[in-house]
Amino acid sequence: MTARVEVYATQSCPYCIAARALLRGKGVEYELIDVGREPARRAEMTQRANGRRTVPQIFLDGVGVGGSDDIHALDRQGKLDPMLGL
Repeated sequence: MTARVEVYATQSCPYCIAARALLRGKGVEYELIDVGREPARRAEMTQRANGRRTVPQIFLDGVGVGGSDDIHALDRQGKLDPMLGL
């Protein structure tokens, strides 16, 4: 079963674009929460991400896994696919 993926991001952030591209490349559907268009959601993101304020913040089945560098590192280590349920 595939993981529920949530991505807090902005449209123009290069790290956000890279993270979403990685997920799309794996065929993973995700919920995009655009904190640029919905600034009130940034406080929600910060609370869920244990104080992290940078975007993107990525959650798999409700668990924060960090940002773009983090999911790319998980992918390089072969850990991302199992976490995504692929």
